[in-house]
Amino acid sequence: MAFSRPTRWLVAVWLVVLGIYAAVSLWLPAGQSRTAFADVFQCLLPLLANAGLLVNAVSPNWRRNAFWMLLALGCTLWMLGQFQWTYLEVYRHSEVPNPFIGDIVFFLHTVPMIAALAMRPHAVRSQRSLRLAYLDFLLLLVWWLYLYLFVVIPWQYVSPNSGLYDQNYNIIYSLENLVFVAGVALLWMTSQGRWRRIYAHLAGAGAMYMLASLVINLAISSREYASGSLYDLPLIASFLWLGTVGIIAFHSRAQEDSAAASVEEESEARRSYESWPSRLAMAAVLSLPLLGLWCAFAQGAHDDVRQFRIEITLGAILPLGFLVFLRQELVDSDQALLLRASQDSIANLQRLQTQFVQSEKLASLGQLAAGAAHEINNPLTAILGYSDLLVDDPSIPEKPRSIAEKIREQARRTKTLVTNLLSFARQMPAEHRSLLDVNTIVTSAVQLRRLDLRDKNIQIELYTESILPGVRGDPNQLLQVFFNIISNAVDAMEEVGGGTLTVRTLRERANVVILFSDTGPGIREPELVFDPFYTTKPVGKGTGLGLSICYGLVQEHNGQITCANRAEGGAIFRIELPAIPALFPTRELSPAGRAITKTGVY
Repeated sequence: MAFSRPTRWLVAVWLVVLGIYAAVSLWLPAGQSRTAFADVFQCLLPLLANAGLLVNAVSPNWRRNAFWMLLALGCTLWMLGQFQWTYLEVYRHSEVPNPFIGDIVFFLHTVPMIAALAMRPHAVRSQRSLRLAYLDFLLLLVWWLYLYLFVVIPWQYVSPNSGLYDQNYNIIYSLENLVFVAGVALLWMTSQGRWRRIYAHLAGAGAMYMLASLVINLAISSREYASGSLYDLPLIASFLWLGTVGIIAFHSRAQEDSAAASVEEESEARRSYESWPSRLAMAAVLSLPLLGLWCAFAQGAHDDVRQFRIEITLGAILPLGFLVFLRQELVDSDQALLLRASQDSIANLQRLQTQFVQSEKLASLGQLAAGAAHEINNPLTAILGYSDLLVDDPSIPEKPRSIAEKIREQARRTKTLVTNLLSFARQMPAEHRSLLDVNTIVTSAVQLRRLDLRDKNIQIELYTESILPGVRGDPNQLLQVFFNIISNAVDAMEEVGGGTLTVRTLRERANVVILFSDTGPGIREPELVFDPFYTTKPVGKGTGLGLSICYGLVQEHNGQITCANRAEGGAIFRIELPAIPALFPTRELSPAGRAITKTGVY
């Protein structure tokens, strides 16, 4: 595989740095100068690695930021351990003791790097929350700290034994590094594209560090190691490689593998890996009693070591159990939120399906009405033609001609209704808007609705302002709006046994205002009445589209429609339509001087 130009430069820098270190190691004899050079150089190594890693921690994806920051935290912990080493050898000019108190810092530096793998930065979608990520990190930290105390510390403080200390430390430290390398390998197998390359380099750096640290620890145990020797070269190379991983990721950040990641998200390997933190939590809790039983019945260990391990195990049960319990609580709460969101989504889907079915029904009715209207137009044209002939024929007696006149009038009325029906069904283009008198349209709407109010305890009072500017619009559409609002008010007042609807027209500045106020029960949810399919009427008595259509028609006329509940009871609808400036009266009338005409009480 051909390497990119930045990668070739990085490899060249590697070779230069390693060559300089090797030359110094061979040129300077073992002593204080070489030790100081090596210790200071190794203190700077994690800083170089962090510079390459943290350059990627500025993306809008918090999981990717956490991934790179946890890797950098691991390098920082290693640097703290190296500071302790340097303090003893360079500042104190003393030999590093074995056991070394800073070994626990070197051991724990791998824990945040293992926790970084749980971030799965290559995944496009993830349901894991930041709270769970923090708990997983704490769980890993407590568990590995417990293992270190259980395996290593007894031979450092309880029953000091440098041989057993080195042996157990090397085993558990190598095991920890192996877990990190295995985790990266698993990510490599379940990813594609740029992240697959990143994981491959990260696994290589981790494997090199694992082998380098094992070789150095074995050399320390056999007293063959000295700071600045050639044993340090693989260790330095691993840190340089780790920093290079960040540089490679930064230069390839523009490559998006959304499609590959989406396929990966659906794989069985992803689903099994997604649950590994919970499995780790279960394994951590189950390991405590097993290790405690092993301590109680194992032969060969000192009594004080056995007692110490049992006490450590009992002490670790509390924090680990608490963390597992807290994690499960968070998982349950997240699942409950997800369940509620799913239920809301299902309810919204069912509501949408119902609305879609209703819309299909209305569309079918509109097509049926349009087809029927077209069929009715043909005989209506013939009726109008014959009635015109009868009315205009002077030889026909007066009485038959009067009947023919009534037939022609009703036929024309029917043709107007058919025309309106076609316009409403959107099967014919709307007429050009003309100059309208709002008082006339409101009066027509009131007269049409009062036809079936004779046997009901409902009154409609109409107050029109005599000097009212005209508006430009479609008379049929405005008649539909006014009639719909009046009908809704009548239906509402029927529920309480009757009432009074007051319709008023007036002028406010550059608008013509129409007010509809009733004495009914009011509006349950005023902010929702104009939403499509919203209705408080029983099933079968309303579609919830009337006021929604009214809202759209008023908007088409560049007007506004609002509603509210009256303080004294009932509801009020307010429609504002822009007036034609040329039709304003030449002089303004004060509110007291306006002419208000009451045209009827029904």
